[in-house]
Amino acid sequence: MTHMWQEIMDQPGVLRNALEQNYKTIEDLVALLKEKKIRHVVIAARGTSHHAAVYAKYTIEIKLGIPVLLAAPSVFTMYHQKPDMKDSLVIGISQSGRAQDVLEVVKSAREQGALTATVTNFTDSPLAQEASFHLFCASGVEKSVAATKTFMAQIYLLAQLVAFWADDEEFKKELSEVPGLLEQTLGEAGQIQQAATRYRFMNECFVLARGVNYSIALESALKIQETTYVRAKAYATSDFHHGPFAMIENNMPVIIYAPKGPSLADTMEMIGKLKSAGADILTISSDPGVIAMGDCSITTPDSASDFITPFINTAIGQMFACDLALLKGLSPDTPRGLTKITITR
Repeated sequence: MTHMWQEIMDQPGVLRNALEQNYKTIEDLVALLKEKKIRHVVIAARGTSHHAAVYAKYTIEIKLGIPVLLAAPSVFTMYHQKPDMKDSLVIGISQSGRAQDVLEVVKSAREQGALTATVTNFTDSPLAQEASFHLFCASGVEKSVAATKTFMAQIYLLAQLVAFWADDEEFKKELSEVPGLLEQTLGEAGQIQQAATRYRFMNECFVLARGVNYSIALESALKIQETTYVRAKAYATSDFHHGPFAMIENNMPVIIYAPKGPSLADTMEMIGKLKSAGADILTISSDPGVIAMGDCSITTPDSASDFITPFINTAIGQMFACDLALLKGLSPDTPRGLTKITITR
């Protein structure tokens, strides 16, 4: 068994542990957020952690109505500018906690008197030490270069923060059910391996989703890129209707996340358009109509919330990438040219 596969399987327990470890910190942070009446959020992150930031942006803006800016760390490190963040919550996200450019954003925010929080998997990391509040992924050592359980912990902790901040008891209840939904999803490894077998010879593909799940399309494409070397490109379904659709040709693989919810109608329209253009479509959904439209499909556990399906879809994307790498004779644990910690400035 690869490290990546084992770490994917660890995720239900990781999430239970992460909430237990951070419950009091989230409560304390939310109390201060309400006292300060924070009206803006700035999030700094790179790579996989940036995809967690995209999930947080959608969730905060929808659940709380608070605008979220995804910071450009180069503004701080290359151009030596310090945008005014003093009235914002500033969040830095990094698995290692050693992303130097993200650290500069958080450091600048704290110097300005902003409320700061970080999400990392190391309590002794520079980012963890810099912020006013630290949310600890509590994922244990992640041996595979491809981040799996740390990403899942990041989006889970960010979702919990939003649920507490919004006083959304229904969302809290849904989040409490996520570890069980993940166990159910991980139990469907056979159908995911079967789908990966169909696409074992592909060398390029598109990954599409819309709304909250757009973040998971980005993350799934990255997992495919780094573990299988397939040229995977993610788009929001709404954007793909425009210029990018011109790249579709006969038998082009397209992976499309199509959960029930606000994005379903647009996603079904895209699937119909892709079929007409001759694409080879892998649909990932709990909707029978969508499943029937795919050339290949992965059926997901039914979930009522657009904020919960990203956890299910994340696990599916991880398993698909790991299976595909192994089918191609590659090691998903040690991708060429990559290391576990990437330092950018």
